[in-house]
Amino acid sequence: MKKYHLMNNIIGWAICIIACSVYILTAEATASWWDCGEYIATANKLQVGHPPGAPSFQLIGRLFSMFSSPENVAHAVNVMSAVCSGFTILFLFWGITLVGKHLLPDPKNPDIKDFRTWGVFAAGIVGALAYTFSDTFWFSAVEGEVYAMSSFFTAVVFWAILKWEEQADDPRSLRWLVLVCLLVGIAIGVHLLNLLTVPAIVYVVYFRKWEKTTFKGFMLSGIISVLLLAVILWGIIPGIVNVDSAFDVFFVNTLGLPFNSGTIFFFLLLAAFIAWSLWFTSPKKKNKPVLNAAALGFLMLVIGYSTFFVLVIRANTNTPLNENAPKDAVAMRAYLGREQYGDTPLLTGQYYTAGDPIDAKRGYTKYVRGTDEKGKDKYIAASYQQKFIYRQNHTGLLPRMYSNDAYRRHPEFYELWAGKVRGDHKPSPSQNIKYFHGYQMGFMY
Repeated sequence: MKKYHLMNNIIGWAICIIACSVYILTAEATASWWDCGEYIATANKLQVGHPPGAPSFQLIGRLFSMFSSPENVAHAVNVMSAVCSGFTILFLFWGITLVGKHLLPDPKNPDIKDFRTWGVFAAGIVGALAYTFSDTFWFSAVEGEVYAMSSFFTAVVFWAILKWEEQADDPRSLRWLVLVCLLVGIAIGVHLLNLLTVPAIVYVVYFRKWEKTTFKGFMLSGIISVLLLAVILWGIIPGIVNVDSAFDVFFVNTLGLPFNSGTIFFFLLLAAFIAWSLWFTSPKKKNKPVLNAAALGFLMLVIGYSTFFVLVIRANTNTPLNENAPKDAVAMRAYLGREQYGDTPLLTGQYYTAGDPIDAKRGYTKYVRGTDEKGKDKYIAASYQQKFIYRQNHTGLLPRMYSNDAYRRHPEFYELWAGKVRGDHKPSPSQNIKYFHGYQMGFMY
């Protein structure tokens, strides 16, 4: 077993060195297209970029930029992406061998002299190197964008859950699940892509802990994974900031306390709730191991997610690049909600033939800092969140063709892929599916 792990580590690190060397040698010398220039600038001086921000990326990018001269900062951040990508390949190799090891006669004690063991190593080498030199991954590995680091966290999270699966019978195996929660929390500060590991995590736990697996259990696990993903994506991530915002508005406008007093109270309350949950579910109290693990996982997720405090702290220093200036929870709500981009329909909504909105629903009140007639600090209602309403006969399920921006020639583009829309009609279901399958799933991806 020790010889197997030694060889697995040697091969993995050798592939990692190859990948890192290739990516570092081919890294961009300066900023490339799209958001790279902004990410490099925000990482170098810890500034506030476009919503929803990438504080984890910025903190690690700042570390790399500190070891370079000002004129080489862009290259230093690009090298960070190269290193992240190289380590992605390392954990990809280890992930492949962890899965492949189950094909061996004795997965717990693999024989290094068995040719099948070397077949597992060969599968890891081929898979890792094939991904190393794939054009899409290589493209993102050499520039200062978030996708390289996001891929790194995704690879580490998947490797960690496989390590848990390997040691699930050990009473200390919970540490791997705790690590997964912390990594997911940190990864939220890079890109939300990492959340796609949640369904995989649920299925690994299901197949490891249930001796008899059934179709019903498989489907139930899928539903649980989707619900868990929804809780994190639409509950925890925006919910903490939304509730924090409401607390601060209440403390300032109703109780007359200073700005951010509600935020301080909210996080003290959150910390007390987590501490109580850990105590209440502990073996010394109610002995609820599953709930205790859930509380501990939630704590680690929040700790990782706390990198977003960097944006608030830096926004209050009025950095040169300070998009939306999220100086408090109230401003952070709109920032994390990407409200400057407007709404795009997902499950239901308008097609591009709908034209202009015919009405709008009023959502929550948007506040800005100000003073009342007595000169006292207050949150002043500035505007309202709006949900536009379109003609009912031009809306539908899963509308993929929704932009009516004539300046960008979107209607002509849609009809090029899906066919001409006749008269004052919305695209037919077959045209919608044709565009989705032909362009979005086929050409785009």
